[in-house]
Amino acid sequence: MALAVCSDTRRRVKTRLTYLGYRGAAELIRMVPEGLAVRAGSVAARALYRFKPDQAALHARHMRRVLGSDLSDAEADRWTRRALGSYSRYWVEGARLGKISSASIEQRMVMERGFDLLVDAMGQGRGVVLALPHMGSWEWGGAWIALRGYPMTTVAEVLDPPELYDWFVSEREAMGLRILPLQANTSEALLRTLHSGGLVGLLCDRDLTGTGVEVEFFGERTTLPAGPAMLALRTGAVLMSAAVYSGPGRDHTAVISPPIEAVREGRLRKDVARVTQEIALSLEALIRRAPDQWHLFQPNWPSDRPRSSTREILLPGSSSTVPAQGPDGASGGPTVTAERAANHG
Repeated sequence: MALAVCSDTRRRVKTRLTYLGYRGAAELIRMVPEGLAVRAGSVAARALYRFKPDQAALHARHMRRVLGSDLSDAEADRWTRRALGSYSRYWVEGARLGKISSASIEQRMVMERGFDLLVDAMGQGRGVVLALPHMGSWEWGGAWIALRGYPMTTVAEVLDPPELYDWFVSEREAMGLRILPLQANTSEALLRTLHSGGLVGLLCDRDLTGTGVEVEFFGERTTLPAGPAMLALRTGAVLMSAAVYSGPGRDHTAVISPPIEAVREGRLRKDVARVTQEIALSLEALIRRAPDQWHLFQPNWPSDRPRSSTREILLPGSSSTVPAQGPDGASGGPTVTAERAANHG
């Protein structure tokens, strides 16, 4: 009995320290001038990465997929260093964004193209699904779009301790994002959002659970989450892809691509596979524009993983229900990727 009490106490202390650590880091980042925080984060990220040569080699594989197999080791290393700088900037800006004024968000966002397409799509009243890659700072884009009257709904995994989740949600809601907790009825809530003409944003360039559908992504077969395609096909929502890039300077540049055709042609599973492949092609174009801002430091293709740990690739149509998903398991807190929420339907 005493051992059980001690174990429970240690767990509570650990989770409390985790919460305080996240809160403390965020407050510290907000106290430091932004430029200094970004530079310090970049130096720290690059220093830590020297102790993970396997991950550096993995990122080099990803860069060769995007930029070509003839990319030299030195060139791949430069791209990886730049990606680490971009990733640390994402964390710093994410910690500060909830406290940045609306005027600053407006001033530091450059909408390069496609916002008129989004406005037109939202005006149709069918809802919009935005398929997003782990690029730049998607949250900054979500905050800017909310200021224009289009709050974006996403999904977050409920964490332990609850205080950490509540703090995370409050930070994102302060940006104008609507956060749904990942639970059994998450997909129904997202479907209702789209049926009411709302906007749903889903990061979908990674399939963490291996339950997605097979596509060709940068010339190699892998799986991507089926949720964006499934949502659009089930609701008739307009399906689009978008990315928010860091730069120039302290600003951000957003691009929204033309709608991806998502209409029923036959069996739903085949339609989902076909539309997910179109999403993959659209994501490729967005990523190729700024490969150093693609925050992908994990295995994403079967050949990235040791044979003993490689997940079986599901053929199109072989997975079970694949509802909606939410963003960002890789970068910036407890939000989940499309594949995580796809198991909750």
